[in-house]
Amino acid sequence: MRIWFKIFQDNHLQRDMVITDDSEDTRTHKVFAALEQVCYEFDLSKPIWLDATIAEFKRHDKARFYQDNFVEQIDFDFLEIHVIEE
Repeated sequence: MRIWFKIFQDNHLQRDMVITDDSEDTRTHKVFAALEQVCYEFDLSKPIWLDATIAEFKRHDKARFYQDNFVEQIDFDFLEIHVIEE
């Protein structure tokens, strides 16, 4: 599985990272582990999965985490997660 994480500010890509996970773990565990790794690399607090975020991710294999998803203040518009390969 490959998951692409992107940080956007003013509709411009500021930073991105692709996480590859070839383990035999479940899809959900892979997504959570990748998100944790990216948050560590980008020095972010882990975002909260709101119902709208979960629904968007289930529907499109893509979701955006806005300020509402974070407890701490963020200095960008949103963090996007996109499953690019299963």
